[in-house]
Amino acid sequence: MSPKLYCLSLCFSICSISTFVGSAIGQLKFREVGTVRPASNEETGDDVSGEAVGTANKAAPTLEPRGLTITKVSAGDGVLPRDHNQKWREYDIRPYTSRVTTTERPEQAVIDWILRETGTEVWFTEPFGILNAGKDTLRVYHTDEMQSVVRDVVDRLVSSRAESHAFGVRLVTVGNPNWRAKALPLMQSVTVQSAGVDAWLLSKENAVILVGELRKRVDFREHNSPNLLIHNGQSQTISALHPRNYTRSVQLRENAFPAYELEMGQIQEGYSLQISPLLALDERSVDAILKCQIDQVEKLLPVNIDVPTVTTSRQTVQVQVPQLVSWRLHERFRWPTDQVLLLSCGVVATPAAERTPLGLPKLLGADRGRADALLFIESNGKASQTLLGDQRSADRSSPNYRGRY
Repeated sequence: MSPKLYCLSLCFSICSISTFVGSAIGQLKFREVGTVRPASNEETGDDVSGEAVGTANKAAPTLEPRGLTITKVSAGDGVLPRDHNQKWREYDIRPYTSRVTTTERPEQAVIDWILRETGTEVWFTEPFGILNAGKDTLRVYHTDEMQSVVRDVVDRLVSSRAESHAFGVRLVTVGNPNWRAKALPLMQSVTVQSAGVDAWLLSKENAVILVGELRKRVDFREHNSPNLLIHNGQSQTISALHPRNYTRSVQLRENAFPAYELEMGQIQEGYSLQISPLLALDERSVDAILKCQIDQVEKLLPVNIDVPTVTTSRQTVQVQVPQLVSWRLHERFRWPTDQVLLLSCGVVATPAAERTPLGLPKLLGADRGRADALLFIESNGKASQTLLGDQRSADRSSPNYRGRY
């Protein structure tokens, strides 16, 4: 073979080998990329190119293999820890749960009041503890000190004295806080943690006098019936809410008529008051958790938005942004049952729609008012005695025609 033919043959062989190796490497790379599954675990088709698959998987998160064990888990020795001399106790709460028929889970009140007395963190940190309640039995595993606290709470609930009690809960508003000028000598101040809230104690006689004086004012309003029947330890809620509708936003639509759609919103205006009382064993004092919230739409601020139309180039629609005024109270109080607790929430949004001097509600869109919200709370004794007293009062007040009509 001549030198020229030998060189040409050698070059051709080298080119063939390079092409084969490049093709093999390309196929190898394609197969490696093709084995990667997307994050959605969906199967990829055979017609998807390696470039497309690689691009999609660059954005996919890196997932740990399912079989990889990270946290060490053991079965333990099957014995409850006793590093702090914890004790296991079971409390019979059937005398309490059998009386409460207004809720399907009366035992929840037992758990709630125990957590209010002990705090929540003591059951999820050292020392190890267990708190569990069923319909009949409360099971507790904790130290002697914590068992003593739990025992006191359970005794206050299961006591035979702890039947339904009548509580007077009266929510009123006064337009001007100057009522305090004459009322302060009748009241004794109480420490309050919530900002802007004042509290006092009054004798029941002085409370009657104060309410009578407030009723003489033209800016006085009463917002609820004053008597509630509440099982000891349970919660009762009184509320007066009404919806306030407004145009929340506008959604643009393509290839549709009209080219936009108004999105409506709704806000619940009014007040909600929840009380959870717990009487002492001697019934001389009462603890109560109070949750009160007032929401008011002060006004709706208009915003004009341009939307496309078919006949004209642009059209303006109006959406509304609510200007809200809200107030919240969540606190625990303790006071003697022979006295009345009075709370002043300060000058806040009125719990209901403000009315004109003629008693008519103000027109929609008018500015909403402010008022000093007052809450009177008192214990009226056992529900059976209160109902009997109310019935006797009603019988005495009803006329007796002695069969003449």
